[in-house]
This record gives sequence, C-alpha cells and structure tokens, in this order.
Amino acid sequence: MSVYEFAKGLIIEAGNNVKKIMKEDINIETKSNPNDLVTNVDKATEAYIVENVNKTYPNHSIIGEEGHGHDITNVEGITWVVDPIDGTLNFVHQQENFAISIGIFQDGQPYAGFVYDVMNDVLYHAKRGEGAFENEQPLPQIEATQLHRSIIGINPNWLTKPKLGEMFKPIVESARSSRAYGSAALEIVAVATGKLAAYMTPRLQPWDFAGGVIILNEVNGKASNLKGGDLSIYQANSVVIANPSLHEELMQQHFSKHQSTINLLHERLNN
Repeated sequence: MSVYEFAKGLIIEAGNNVKKIMKEDINIETKSNPNDLVTNVDKATEAYIVENVNKTYPNHSIIGEEGHGHDITNVEGITWVVDPIDGTLNFVHQQENFAISIGIFQDGQPYAGFVYDVMNDVLYHAKRGEGAFENEQPLPQIEATQLHRSIIGINPNWLTKPKLGEMFKPIVESARSSRAYGSAALEIVAVATGKLAAYMTPRLQPWDFAGGVIILNEVNGKASNLKGGDLSIYQANSVVIANPSLHEELMQQHFSKHQSTINLLHERLNN
C-alpha cells in the first residue's frame, strides 16, 4: 500500500473516531487566548494519527497542531503536517463545519494533501501530478475571475484591526461578496472547488493550510504569502489563495500598496 492510500484510509478512520467521541462529553480548554480552544477530541485525534503513522512509517516526521514536531526544520525525508480538528470553534459551537487536514511532503516538496469534511463525509484529496478529487470525483481546473465578480473568504475580525482593516477593507468592498467559514482547510478547498474565488488571512499555521494547498495546486490554484513568496511548512505565514488571475490582481492592485504593513506583519509572525 502506498503512503497516499494509507493516508486516505487513516484520515477517514480518524474522522469516524471523532464522530464516536462527539457522542461523549467534550472537554474544552483554552490555549493562547479565550477564543483559541482545544478539546479532548483534538488531542485524541492527533494522537491516533501520530500513533498509526509511527507504527507504519517509523522514519517519517510529523508536525501536529497539538504539540508534535514543532521543532522540526529538516526537510529531508517524508514529513506529515497534521491538523486534527481545523475549525475547533465550529466543532465546539456547531458540531459541524470542521475538518481533519493532512499534508504530506517529501524532501520539502508537496507529495499529497487531504482535507476531510467529517460531518458531511467528504474527502478532498490529491497526489502531486495526479489531479485532485472530491471523494472519487475528479475536480476540474478552477476558472479565472476578477475581484468585482468574485466571492472571497476572509475572517471579518481582521477588518476591525486598524492597519489590517486599511489593507483588507478595499478588497472586501470591491468583491461581489465575502464569506467566513471558520475553517481554513475548508475555505482553501472551497477555492479549489470554485465555491470561493479567493481566501486570505494575515496569519495561518502550517497545519491549517498544508493539506488544502496541495489540493489547490492540482487544480491550477495559486498560494503565496502577502509578499508573494512561497508558504513554509515550518512557521506561521500570511496567506493569499486564489485562482491565478485573481491572485495577480490582488497582489498587484491591492497588497502592493501596503508593503510597510506587510513587512511589519511578517516581522511579528513568529515572535
């Protein structure tokens, strides 16, 4: 069995476990702030994935949201980047609109990506060079759009921050409309499936985007930081994800005007 097929089975098994645990009591803790939550389900799901990967592929490295491998910087070999519950606030308050996300990298390069919408039982997945799929249905290449005819994804909280608001408000005002799903992984696959034309955020951790970006790559999507550079799986990033035409429009007509704000943001990202 290939690593790809193993990961497909593992993420679905992990999702089935989440559904079982949800029927029991959910224990909630806070992390960096009162809105940064973690539950026993996050921890149990990451532990399940880590245990099974270690058992089957003991030489693979794992970076997980809930503490595994945060000090890894070596790109050699195979690295799994795991978010056991992406959209924990949705999980706690809605019991839906969350996902399990896994990105697998070989020598620092994308190998395979998986985003499992647990409650809808939909697995988005891709292997580099072999296309992307929604369950077993191939995803078409995404179409080009202009901002004024696009629905974009952005957390409205960023619009309340003075400097970030100055940068993002004109984009929201120029777009046809905007949405906030509360799960970065699901918003990235929404771009990959054409439900959104773009998704952007000033701060995202590698486990939030690693699986989705690999899927996006296979449908001709474009992902970068706000400077236009590549995303790193070893540190926090600003993120702009869109179809290539819209990505270019956003970078050239909007973000290029705010380089001082973006430079300051990047200085603070990992401090």
